[in-house]
Amino acid sequence: MRRSQVQTRLNGNDIDFLCEPRQSLLEVLRDELGFTGSKEGCNNGNCGACTVIMNGRIVNSCCVLAVETEGAEIQTIEGVAHGEKLHPLQQAFLEEAALQCGICTPGFIMSAKALLEREPNADEARIRHWLAGNLCRCTGYDKIVKAVLSAEPQLQEAKQS
Repeated sequence: MRRSQVQTRLNGNDIDFLCEPRQSLLEVLRDELGFTGSKEGCNNGNCGACTVIMNGRIVNSCCVLAVETEGAEIQTIEGVAHGEKLHPLQQAFLEEAALQCGICTPGFIMSAKALLEREPNADEARIRHWLAGNLCRCTGYDKIVKAVLSAEPQLQEAKQS
């Protein structure tokens, strides 16, 4: 099958890759580029395990064709930490024990990150609504919501410094 060349910006770096027109962004991230943080849960857009931020919006990477990312800005879970320093959301997920098996965790973090960038003071109801596209079968959702709430002050503090 004919492969297409795609130029995009991934986690702050300009990259080029080749992909088949039928390949999803998730397939290319994991299988071609080695970015395995985004997980395949359902492969039909229902679970959110593969959530990434594309052009400032959350998307299920299993539902986006890789060729559609031409010229796009994409951020995956691998681009969230700053070197060895975890992002406040990542740290909060650890501190609040908001993960168990970890399959859903990258998607939850990416969705929460997008929310808190738009609404830095989101309340519990807004967080629950925003994260409704992400499913978890292990933790229940209370610890995840608590982690997002506990990360908010740290994110605001980081913006001010």
